[in-house]
Amino acid sequence: MQDQQAGIDWRDGDVPVSTRFDDPYFSLEDGLAETRHVFLAGNDLPGRFRDGFHVAELGFGTGLNLLAALDAWRTAGVPGRLHFTSFEAFPMTPPDMRRAQSRFPDLAALAAELAPHWTGRGQRITLDDLDFTLIEGDARDTLSHWPHEANAWFLDGFSPAKNPELWQPALMAEVARHTAPGGTAATYTAAGFVRRGLEAAGFSVSRVPGYGRKRHMTRARLTGP
Repeated sequence: MQDQQAGIDWRDGDVPVSTRFDDPYFSLEDGLAETRHVFLAGNDLPGRFRDGFHVAELGFGTGLNLLAALDAWRTAGVPGRLHFTSFEAFPMTPPDMRRAQSRFPDLAALAAELAPHWTGRGQRITLDDLDFTLIEGDARDTLSHWPHEANAWFLDGFSPAKNPELWQPALMAEVARHTAPGGTAATYTAAGFVRRGLEAAGFSVSRVPGYGRKRHMTRARLTGP
């Protein structure tokens, strides 16, 4: 249905901005560099990658984080298959995803490889080195029913000030419940209530330098309830 689709305003050519949340989908400076700094390095990746490693994500957006993670996996030459699950309430249409991904020429070949698979709704993609699942719907409803645990979480909802639903303590508790022992989480935000929610859920939380103009970001490791 139309009201469940992502509303997008395009700026600077191919930079998508959510009209629902009035927030860009990725950094206006360099979205790929931010993803690599926040979500990959923030979870000590690709160093922790191994066969069957599972990344889970709140907020699929343009698919940039998936492309960056799979690119890092292949560049590192990790044998086996990367598992990647993303929770997204308002999936982008396939044409919009392709347009947004065109912003990153370093990922062009990978984007072209995955482009035929996009449906704009919940789906699964299975490749020799990737098992990807997009779970459509409000993560506050869908995550509790997810039967798996992630080794690393990419917490990539829109700004907590504009999309507070995706950062509430109850959802952070569900993230912890679906994290493997010793698993990690990373996010671009250093908002105090987000850090406190992660700590209450059982994560050891640290505030570290962010990307670009964002002075700080958050890293977390599951230590127990």
